[in-house]
Amino acid sequence: MADTPRRGRKRDEAVNLDTLGLEMGNKPPQAQDVEEAVLGAMLVEPSTIDEAMEELTAGCFYDPRHKMIFEAMSSLVNEHVAIDIITVSDRLRARGQLEEIGGPVFLADLSQRIGAAAHIEYHIRILKQKAIQRDLIKASYDILKQSYDDSVNVDELVDTAQSKIFEAIQTREKKDVQEISSIINSVMDNLQALQGVTGPSGVPSGFPSIDRVTQGWQKSDLIILAARPSMGKTAFSLNLARNAAVDYNMPVAFFSLEMSADQLGKRLITTESGLPGEKIKGGVKLEDYEWTQLEHKLKDLSRAPLYIDDTPGIPVMEFRAKAKRLVKQKGVRLIVVDYLQLMQGPSELRGMREQEVAAISRTLKATAKELNVPIIALSQLSRNAVQRTGGTGKPQLSDLRESGSIEQDADMVIFIHRPDFVGMSEDPSDREKAFIVIAKHRNGEVCDIEMKYKAGQVRFLEPDQALDIQASRPVESAMNAPAVSSFDDDPNAPF
Repeated sequence: MADTPRRGRKRDEAVNLDTLGLEMGNKPPQAQDVEEAVLGAMLVEPSTIDEAMEELTAGCFYDPRHKMIFEAMSSLVNEHVAIDIITVSDRLRARGQLEEIGGPVFLADLSQRIGAAAHIEYHIRILKQKAIQRDLIKASYDILKQSYDDSVNVDELVDTAQSKIFEAIQTREKKDVQEISSIINSVMDNLQALQGVTGPSGVPSGFPSIDRVTQGWQKSDLIILAARPSMGKTAFSLNLARNAAVDYNMPVAFFSLEMSADQLGKRLITTESGLPGEKIKGGVKLEDYEWTQLEHKLKDLSRAPLYIDDTPGIPVMEFRAKAKRLVKQKGVRLIVVDYLQLMQGPSELRGMREQEVAAISRTLKATAKELNVPIIALSQLSRNAVQRTGGTGKPQLSDLRESGSIEQDADMVIFIHRPDFVGMSEDPSDREKAFIVIAKHRNGEVCDIEMKYKAGQVRFLEPDQALDIQASRPVESAMNAPAVSSFDDDPNAPF
């Protein structure tokens, strides 16, 4: 059964630009003489065809007759048929459109209106600019119309408005091809700048064993961090955000779609202070010395450039807008999304889950590339990861949930694997053992990195690293005060 439109959302109606122009007292943006010059050049100058086909679409032409001619030309090019008046006439005739555009006489007339072929690039730029203007007018009209409709949910309206404006611009943007010499110069300049830098070239993870493999989280990379529920995805991502912001003073944005800002704050305080999680949650009262310890430990965290957004189910276009603003205004160097499957994709793909997740994944990668910052996106794994029999029980790329596009779009895919948690080990010494599995790495090696997971402190550690932040009472009161409980050894701790 076909999905019925949700209440408050109406089907988009085609906007008649001529009618709209009359209503507003303006003529829709167009350049029909330029359209004729481009089509005429394509009919008689084969050298112009490839450039026009690469840069233009049928929507770049305002006159309906010109659109039909360009579409006929596109179909000929796709079939590797030469373009001239005869072949285009035959294709239009086969489509039943020849008389509609004015017959062969109209095509012959177009071929006489050709401008200089050398000007084709300039003419193409004009047509693209006019098309963007028309698309923005259509988008603005739709937004205006829906803004007057009280039945439309405001959150949906904002999401739709951002999507329409973004689509109007994005569909016309093309990046110029670069010569290898300019690329090499850019790479050499970057290499020269790194000569005086020690440590990772990207945003440090705070874990030396990981940074040795990744050299830090690299600009424009989309890193997928995936695991089954309760494996420690949020804990590990918070550790990464905390390390970059506190230890290296790098601005970090954390988008939490699952947990509230207060819940994340409690986790961060637990990790930073070393106090048991039950005390941070308020279930057990803090001793006086613990308050002092807490205030001392949280000074650096409170000054860290860490920005948290806990908008539930944030639409992907709203995320994109906020990310742009944070990078521009706060200088954010790393973005974390917890987690990908809870984001809302384009409204037109709602109900088609695989396509919606694919669109979200593509947008995250495009955002990382556009803003030139790494984005770490958390992702769920399918049940295959725990139902698979034999082997080591480690997750595989095929376990990524709901869309193969996640694996395709990611520059790096990282899994969290805890053998004891999934029943692959009965050795008590393995209770804290965890592995960071780098399963895909476009610019480096894939490997398994052993770690320790302290559930009670919501913290990952290097295997030889001691948990030296555990809150400790002053020596003079140690003999009389009760022992501080900890659930470090509990892999199913409440956090």
